[in-house]
Amino acid sequence: MTEAEASRRNLLTGLAAAGVALPLVAACGSSGSDSTGTVPSTGTSPTAAGTPASGGGGGGGIKTSEIPVGGGKIFPAQNIVVTQPTAGQFKAFSAICTHQGCPVNRVAGGTIDCPCHGSQFSIVDGSVKGGLAQRPLPEKTVKVTGDTLTVT
Repeated sequence: MTEAEASRRNLLTGLAAAGVALPLVAACGSSGSDSTGTVPSTGTSPTAAGTPASGGGGGGGIKTSEIPVGGGKIFPAQNIVVTQPTAGQFKAFSAICTHQGCPVNRVAGGTIDCPCHGSQFSIVDGSVKGGLAQRPLPEKTVKVTGDTLTVT
């Protein structure tokens, strides 16, 4: 890393720590970025992790029907991913990759995938299944009330 790259990274890290909203830019080249190094955005800004998740209409929680069996759904505004490994079993994890802090962008084939450096995590327990990450995704608490999920 050049001195200019290190200075830029330190500046961006400081701004992010201060809560300044920044566009997501990949730290280094990857297959998930375009020629400018930017990672496609979902159009939503992440909020503090641990915020209770709410469904699309701003209701009291996530509808169980939103989460496919054997898959999951990412809620970027809450920085969480909710999975349903088997029918009626719901899990939730941080949607922030433990490798370098990129948001995950896909749930497919039994894994939660990060576009930045190819890390993959299990939808069952958040454990690392591939890529550069060394730690699992932190698990969140899921409360099921009828057909509604609340994540904290």
